[in-house]
Amino acid sequence: MVQSQEISHAAADGFDTYFAEKLWEMIPAIYRIEDANSDNPGVLRSMVEIMAKQAAVVRRSNDRLWEDQFIEWCNDWAVPYLADLVGTRLISAQNKRGRRIDVAKTIYYRRRKGTLRILEELISDITGWEGKVVENFRRLGRSRHGLDPFPQPLAGPLSGTLPGGWANLRQQHASELADGPFDEYHHTPDMRRHRGKTGRYGIPKLAFHLYRLKSYLVENSTPFSLGDGENFSFDPSGREVQLFALRNRAERFDWDEEWKVIQEWELPVPIRCRLLGHAEYELDGEAVLALSNDFGLSAATIAELETIRGIRFRTEARLRQTLDSFQNAATFADPLFRLALYSHGLIADCGKNALLPRSIDVRIPDSTGPSLLEEETISGHLQTPSAMPLPPEKNLIIDAENGRLRRTDGAAGEGLVVNYAYGFSGDIGAGTYDRRHVEEGVPGTLIPATGGAIAAAQLDHLGGTSQIQDSQTYGPIANKNTIRDLTLQAANHQRPYIRLTEDWRLRTGPNTNSFLTLDGLWMGAEGAFEIRLGGNYECVVIRHCTLDPGGSEDIAGNAISPVPLIIEGTVERLIIDHSIMGPIAVRGDGLVEELVVCDSIIQSVDGAVAAIDLDDAVAKIDRTTIFGTTHLHQIEASEVLMTDAAHITDTQSGCFRFSVAPEGSRVPRAYPHKLLSFTDSSHWFTSRVFGHPGYAQLSETAPAALAEGAENGSEIGAFSSLINPIKLKSLKTKVAEYMPFGLIPIFINET
Repeated sequence: MVQSQEISHAAADGFDTYFAEKLWEMIPAIYRIEDANSDNPGVLRSMVEIMAKQAAVVRRSNDRLWEDQFIEWCNDWAVPYLADLVGTRLISAQNKRGRRIDVAKTIYYRRRKGTLRILEELISDITGWEGKVVENFRRLGRSRHGLDPFPQPLAGPLSGTLPGGWANLRQQHASELADGPFDEYHHTPDMRRHRGKTGRYGIPKLAFHLYRLKSYLVENSTPFSLGDGENFSFDPSGREVQLFALRNRAERFDWDEEWKVIQEWELPVPIRCRLLGHAEYELDGEAVLALSNDFGLSAATIAELETIRGIRFRTEARLRQTLDSFQNAATFADPLFRLALYSHGLIADCGKNALLPRSIDVRIPDSTGPSLLEEETISGHLQTPSAMPLPPEKNLIIDAENGRLRRTDGAAGEGLVVNYAYGFSGDIGAGTYDRRHVEEGVPGTLIPATGGAIAAAQLDHLGGTSQIQDSQTYGPIANKNTIRDLTLQAANHQRPYIRLTEDWRLRTGPNTNSFLTLDGLWMGAEGAFEIRLGGNYECVVIRHCTLDPGGSEDIAGNAISPVPLIIEGTVERLIIDHSIMGPIAVRGDGLVEELVVCDSIIQSVDGAVAAIDLDDAVAKIDRTTIFGTTHLHQIEASEVLMTDAAHITDTQSGCFRFSVAPEGSRVPRAYPHKLLSFTDSSHWFTSRVFGHPGYAQLSETAPAALAEGAENGSEIGAFSSLINPIKLKSLKTKVAEYMPFGLIPIFINET
């Protein structure tokens, strides 16, 4: 991050040009003229420009002498010197963010060494992940002694597991939390070395539960409709996706503020249905007064409400049962009254209040009526129909585990927009992460943020930029037959979904050496449709896009087809950058001369179809995972993970460094080695299905040569640049430095 800032400043300050012109003017004119008229002109000028660049470096260094004294502003080279002043042990130089924060907070860490607060902060400070630290001796089943805190009536709001006791098997809530950081069960001691599920619970065991996946918020998205006006999928392609919670921890700018135990809904975790349904209520005097004024309650009704003031109701059902037992139950049964009571009584420290509407929100756009409020929402499983009657005040059921929702208000004619968060390993494919490069230019054509069809006139093919402003669903999209320079992009932090209803044809017509750029788009299809490039292109760039690889079904049970990229013309250079792609192939007289792929995932879900089928292409592929066979003329690969055979025609040229191809592959000579012995890769990944949060993420059972086989010690594949193994080693180093003496740290990946 700092290095990129330095480069951008260098490009903006103009010192290179300033010193070049200044030095050039100092040279006598006769030498300048001779340099221009010589047989090899410009040699002297080139030497001057080289010296000017060094002069600019010295000038920038002088200008930053003051900033280099502060860890927040200094250049990377100054960090070790500041670290030496405070005497901290430096972590890997590749973990620049963690190293800088470590130096900045060294004294803060030392003053609080050995506390849970510091150990939890180390997770986010050093790695950028989130996590929770648990002292596992507290999870051992034993008799209570006088030093223990006084036991509460229930260990958890729903479980009923007593402190230090054994499992209450009548409650399902606690079973979902078993073996996790919020486990409410107690265990027998396990003295074995930690390995998977064994060796976790013991007196010296200190468990670090790590959440490596990020959660990304999608706003104003169009849900996929089942067609009945009641059932929807949050995912615009119709997949059942796991909804995630957004990170909701307070930033610790005040380092002396009181530390509190983290709750599940404050972490970027997959949302369980019971977590979303976790609602606790407590009425105070202000709530009773507000209800009395809004509904004109009688004195007898107010007196009954006063009897439950200050009482904590652990579930919404328990509150309803209490209200139904009152003499004025008819007044309390009014749906509007109950919604108001839920609104006033819902406490802040519960899952429902934390997740709605921050992480999940369902609204009716441009409606004169009320939006679907969190008080109207109930959590439940929607994969199978349920005969359980709903309370009359509930109009919306959300299934967070499968990414589905159901309206029960009967307003089938009204559309919906949704906000939700999904989980993924990194900034690859179409997503709502920061893509600030799209803000550098001013788009010439703004496609209205209304969803629906995209006309040919909205695609500026003469050098302008067409931009989609939101994350709604668009389609059909018109073909373009005379492309000279076309850029179609999504606005920053947006992820529009474009649904193809036929093959999308992009042709240059009479133009030659044309340019095409797609940026930030998710391309899906209603059937087996393709993106087909025809004509003559000098360069085609697909950046931060997802061309749906398919491989799953929507909520209606229909197969989701992949969206292949088919080249029917000539492409001099095809660039795929931070993208998720379906198959890439040529057809007819199609030709790709050069293929450049970096930080991407390419997948073919059909074993008979190659992931990359470009027999005449010279390819440079870096940090990429390829599911499916590969056919190329020549390859230069680095940190590439191929799960199926690669067939390279010219193995005398190119290289295959720090990369993996299975047995039977034909690739250039590998450096330093080639993992041909690994023929079964079914367990290498958390998931191979696009849409799953762990898609293309290396699993914990992947061979060490994959997990740490990159040149810099990171993993091989699409997420190599995340340097997760390096971050984990850095965390272990700092934990060993600040952990209490005699304890054994264990690290558990929750996501």
